[in-house]
Amino acid sequence: MTSRWIAALAGAGLSALAMTAAFADAPAPKDVVKTYADIALAMYGDSVTTAKALDAKVDAFLANPTDETLAEARKAWIAARAPYQQTEGYRFGNKAVDDLEGAVNAWPLDEGLIDYVDASYGETSDENPYYRLNVIANPKFKIGRKTVDASRIDKKLLASLNEAGEVESNVAAGYHAIEFLLWGQDLNGTGPGAGNRPATDYVQGAGCTHDNCDRRAAYLKAASDLLVDDLTAMEKLWGPKGKARAALMKKKGAAALAPIFTGLGSLSYGELAGERMKLGLILHDPEEEHDCFSDNTHNSHFYDILGMTEIWRGKYTRLDGTVVEGPSPKAYAEAKAPEEAKKLDALFDETLARAQAMKDKGDGGMAYDQMIGEGNAEGNKLVQEVIDALVAQTRGIEAVVAKLGVKITVEGSDSLDSPEKVTQ
Repeated sequence: MTSRWIAALAGAGLSALAMTAAFADAPAPKDVVKTYADIALAMYGDSVTTAKALDAKVDAFLANPTDETLAEARKAWIAARAPYQQTEGYRFGNKAVDDLEGAVNAWPLDEGLIDYVDASYGETSDENPYYRLNVIANPKFKIGRKTVDASRIDKKLLASLNEAGEVESNVAAGYHAIEFLLWGQDLNGTGPGAGNRPATDYVQGAGCTHDNCDRRAAYLKAASDLLVDDLTAMEKLWGPKGKARAALMKKKGAAALAPIFTGLGSLSYGELAGERMKLGLILHDPEEEHDCFSDNTHNSHFYDILGMTEIWRGKYTRLDGTVVEGPSPKAYAEAKAPEEAKKLDALFDETLARAQAMKDKGDGGMAYDQMIGEGNAEGNKLVQEVIDALVAQTRGIEAVVAKLGVKITVEGSDSLDSPEKVTQ
């Protein structure tokens, strides 16, 4: 306890015993970590639940591919995004999570790997030799020197094709592969409208559009089933004997909080403010939006930010209404670094408010790819305000951990740190 705080508390008429009690109110780091892990288990559990609901809607759609059943599958996909995006604050501070994340939420993806694309997509890419591979149209192809038998499209095949040829944009499975299969390409640029894949792309026999409807259906089903499997594996990381929970519980003292603040800081700054938001705003490029086929990006960004706030405050409300809460990073910081904690809590509120304004605009009809479009002063401003709030939030996180004596490394981004490199 510093002399400044002793003097302040004494000035308020508190005894030495009361002063000791004020600082004893700090929760033990191990209890903060337990809450953090319990909330992770709940968030990933809800992600599994909504992925299973999506899988059921995919089954219904494939059994009867109509505009109505396709719309229901799309709604289920959007609903499934909300709980998963809230988990992303766990990604950067926990290696076991990051190791699995690529199978679930890798982005961006070169959709020509999977299925037919518009002529405007181009024929080749200097970075990706499999840019137009089209697995759905080709039951046999080569990856490097290896001939791949893709006559049967199943979960094993899709998992083997993720990052084919060591190219990160070869995303064969996960949320965004399913998104592409449900919506198709968004060919509207920064104008209104999302992808518009017809339900007839899945009609078996007469009436099939764009050929290979049987293989396309097999691909969508395999991707949907694999998403459930991969999310279930992520949920298990946080169970009573889960790898991620065990790794955290081994850490001693305040150092146990480093993964929590690393995740919050890196998602706030390098990943969300930088790669997912500022890059697209600099380039005014509609391809630089996270949910680019469905125009759901405003929701994905919002739920990322909501999830970070829930982790900081140690409280999450599950889909069934159950509240999971306990000793939080906020409570620990309030006891150990009260001034910095108060400022950071206000910064979380400010970021969430700006994200809500962006979400409201998106829900009202201005899609995120329109917001970042060149010449859209209103949309650009909304996005920049969220970026500014995320950067300020990161600085607040850094101020708290500095006062706590916890060491973290926050992931950076050229879009924020060296924007001139982005436009070269």
